[in-house]
Amino acid sequence: MKKILTWVVATTLLLASFMVLRTLAFTPPTSAKVAEHSVTVDAQRVAKNLSKAIQFRTVSAQLKTKPEHDQFEAFINWLAATYPEVHAHLQPQRLGQYSLLFTWPGTQPTLPSALLSSHYDVVPVIPGSEKLWTHPPYSGVIDQTHIWGRGALDDKSAVIALMEATSLLLHEGFQPERTMYLSLTHDEEIGGVQGTASIVKQLKNNGTHLAWTLDEGAFLLQGFFPGIEQPVASINVAEKGSMSVNLIAHGQGGHSSMPPRETAVGVLAAALLNLQEAPLPGTLEGESGGMIDTIARHMPFSQRLLFANRWLFGGLIDATLAKNPATDATLRTTTAPTMLSASVKQNVLAIEAVATVNFRLHPRDSIESVTEHIHTAVDDARVDVELLGGRAASRVSSSKSAGFQVIANAAKSTYGQIIIAPGLTIAGTDSRRYEAIAENSYRFNPMVVTPKDTAGFHGTNERISIDNMVKATSFYNQLIREGSRG
Repeated sequence: MKKILTWVVATTLLLASFMVLRTLAFTPPTSAKVAEHSVTVDAQRVAKNLSKAIQFRTVSAQLKTKPEHDQFEAFINWLAATYPEVHAHLQPQRLGQYSLLFTWPGTQPTLPSALLSSHYDVVPVIPGSEKLWTHPPYSGVIDQTHIWGRGALDDKSAVIALMEATSLLLHEGFQPERTMYLSLTHDEEIGGVQGTASIVKQLKNNGTHLAWTLDEGAFLLQGFFPGIEQPVASINVAEKGSMSVNLIAHGQGGHSSMPPRETAVGVLAAALLNLQEAPLPGTLEGESGGMIDTIARHMPFSQRLLFANRWLFGGLIDATLAKNPATDATLRTTTAPTMLSASVKQNVLAIEAVATVNFRLHPRDSIESVTEHIHTAVDDARVDVELLGGRAASRVSSSKSAGFQVIANAAKSTYGQIIIAPGLTIAGTDSRRYEAIAENSYRFNPMVVTPKDTAGFHGTNERISIDNMVKATSFYNQLIREGSRG
C-alpha cells in the first residue's frame, strides 16, 4: 500500500511539474517594438465631419424610395465638397449606383495594389425605438467625448477617418509606391450586390491584382476577456458563411376541438428541439483557436495553466466558451431558428407548419455538410428540409503575410501596448467579394470598443468617442504610408 501511495504522489508531482513547465513556456512570442506614430489630427474637424455624415439618412434597405436616393446623392456631393483634394488627386469612379472607387496611382505600378474599404450605408432605426435614444439617431450630436448617431460605429466612422487620413497625406505631398484604392460602398448592409460587386468587377476587368484588402470586421476589444487589461486588436482573417432552410412539418388538418395526438405544429416543435440539442461540433482548432491561443498567453497564470494544457482541460475550456454566445459563435457553425408559421386561424389545425432556421457557417463546414447534419439531427420523415439559399464561408487569409503585419504594426504604432490576434468575423462583410481579386483579405476597424458599446451596433444609442476618431485617422494615415511601400 505504501508503495502504491508513493507512486501516486510521485506521479502527481511529476504531472503537476509538467503542467507548470508548459504554463511557464506558454507566453507571448517576442516581437520587435514598433515606434509610435505621431500625426497631428484636428479632433474638432474629424468630429464635425462625422457628425455631418451621420445626418444623411443613407439607409440602404430603403433605397427604393426617392427621398432615400436623394440622401445618397446629397452625401456623395457633401463628401466631394468636404474633401476636394482627395477627389482631385484620387479621382473617384462612381460604380453600382452610389459606390465610389478612389485610385491613388503608385510610383511603382508593377507592385501589387492594396485596397482599403468602408461603407457609408446604415441599417434602419428600429421603429418605435427613437424615444430610447439619448440623442435623435440622425442628429450627429457631439458632446464632450462622443459623436452620437446611426453609423457612428458601423461604418461612417471608418469612411471619415479614411478621408481625413488621406487628406493629411496629400497635404504633406505623400506619394505611394504601390497603387492604393479606397472603396466607399453604399449597400453593404443589404449584401453589396450593386456597390462592392461593381467595384470588384471593374478592378477585375482592369486586370488588377490586390496583395491585400482591409475592410470592417472586429475592433480593438477592451474588457471582453477576463484577466486581460490591454485592448485586443482582432484582425480577422476570415468570415462565416450563411445559409437558411425551412423545416416543413406535415399534419392532418381539421378543427382544433378534435386534435390528433400529434399535430404538424407538434412535429415541427420536436424537430426544432432535436436540432437545437444537436449543435454542430465546435473546436478551438484552426481559425477559432488562433485568436484564443494568442489571447490566452497574456492571461494570469491560473488561466494560462488551463490553456497551456489543453490536452487535459480541453473539454472544460470548450464547455466554458460554449456558454457565452459570442465565444460559442467563433467555435462552430451556429443554429438559429428565426421564423415560424402554421395555421391561418386560431381554431384551425395546420396542414403545414414551417420554421425558418439560419446557420452561420464556420470555414470548416459547408452547405452540404450542414444540410446532412440537419437531416441527421431532425431524424423525422414527416419533416422536409428545404434549402432557401446560402453562401460558403470565406477563404482564410494568412496571418503571416506582409499585409497582416503592416495592419498589425499600424495598430501598435497608434495604440501602443496591445495584443494582436487573428480572428473570425461571425457576420458578413464586403470582404468576401474582394477575395476574388485579392491574395489576402482582412477585417478590422481601428477603434476601441467595450461590451457597453456593443448594444449600439444595429441597435440603440450608437456612438463613438472623439478619441477613437483621432486614433482611427492616425491608424489609416500610418497604414497607407507603410502599406504602400514596396
